Amino acid sequence: MSAPTRDIAGEIRAHLLDTYLKGEDVTAEDLTGDYELIESGVVDSLGLVKLIQYIANTYGVPVDDIEIGPDNFRTIDAITRTIRDNTSL
Repeated sequence: MSAPTRDIAGEIRAHLLDTYLKGEDVTAEDLTGDYELIESGVVDSLGLVKLIQYIANTYGVPVDDIEIGPDNFRTIDAITRTIRDNTSL
């Protein structure tokens, strides 16, 4: 029997809500997988640095291995794909 698949998208969504959108009128349902995080202003340049550090610490992805570009962090789906591409999760 294989281990359950980790809900990376759900974890990222919860982190974004707690860290970047606390006190805002945004719900988990609003943050769909293709929601534009950078374009909408949820994540700015400083937020991107903090998000990359969170990914490195939480998922064990060495910062040097993370290709830093807007396409990898534009949406929750893109972030999830970046994590999966750099880990065995």
